[in-house]
Amino acid sequence: MAKIKLTKGELKRQRDSLKQFKRYLPTLQLKKQQLQMRTMEVRKHLEHRLSALYEKDGAVKKWAGLLGDAEIDLKPWINPKDIKCSTTNVAGATVPVFEDISYETAEYDFYETPLWVDKSLEELRLTVKMIAEVEVVKKQIAILEHELRTTTQRVNLFEKVKIPECQENIRKIRIYLGDQQAHAVGVSKVAKKKVIDKELALAEI
Repeated sequence: MAKIKLTKGELKRQRDSLKQFKRYLPTLQLKKQQLQMRTMEVRKHLEHRLSALYEKDGAVKKWAGLLGDAEIDLKPWINPKDIKCSTTNVAGATVPVFEDISYETAEYDFYETPLWVDKSLEELRLTVKMIAEVEVVKKQIAILEHELRTTTQRVNLFEKVKIPECQENIRKIRIYLGDQQAHAVGVSKVAKKKVIDKELALAEI
């Protein structure tokens, strides 16, 4: 703890700081609660999306081998052309929100290609879309967790360091100033007694 000046000016400064910390602390605590709740919600959402993705992936693998028989490479048309995301504000943190995904137009001979290839392309694109959404949700969690750690550190700083420090400083300054005032009163009484004693002595002459 840094050494403080035991003065009235420092007492005012410490009181002002304490008032400011106590005013900001409830806001930080509310932000922490909001971030905790939102982080839990997003984690649950990630679990649901991962579960759906694993289910979809298992279903795709059952017929994926058939694609070799079609003698057509679908990779160019399942690679995302663009992943569209928006942003939202969560307790001061800007997080991405998955919106949509777009692909290049599939160009192949519909007459020469088996009908199930169309359905395969649709399912593969859906799988890729789900993967993209999962990645965005993971980014949400990373941002929220970082913001939560920072906010928690600030709450702890205010609760466990700044506010107790100010309170202790105020206590020390008050004690010192009180002692100084008591000492000044004592000196004043002694000086006054000396003046009275001197006046009485002069009166007796």
